[in-house]
Amino acid sequence: MEAAGGGGAAGGIALHDFSGQLGEQRVHFHAMRLRDSLFLWVGAAPALASLAVAMCSPRDSIPVAASLLGDPSDTASSCLARRLASKTKKQIFVSYNLQNTDSNFTLLIENRIKEEMTAFPDKF
Repeated sequence: MEAAGGGGAAGGIALHDFSGQLGEQRVHFHAMRLRDSLFLWVGAAPALASLAVAMCSPRDSIPVAASLLGDPSDTASSCLARRLASKTKKQIFVSYNLQNTDSNFTLLIENRIKEEMTAFPDKF
């Protein structure tokens, strides 16, 4: 597992790139922390096939999510965004660009992100 970070002043934009071997696949991650939100790209090759956003709502315990780009029946981006919004209490944009949407594999993806969040909290 590798990590590379970009700079960022407190409260400004912080960039963080990392990757990991998850099962048989090498997966790359790009995180961009903004003031009150996070953009997270997940993929194996450069692409932006989907984009979803999720945020906590004062009226519901489950974060609301919407697909912004891509096939609306592909819920991988919105599900991951919803789970991360619940954990961070931030507005989360997720672009999930992997063919494998198996629940066990997406759990590996989520755990790798959480591991990186714990190791580098200032980047998220």
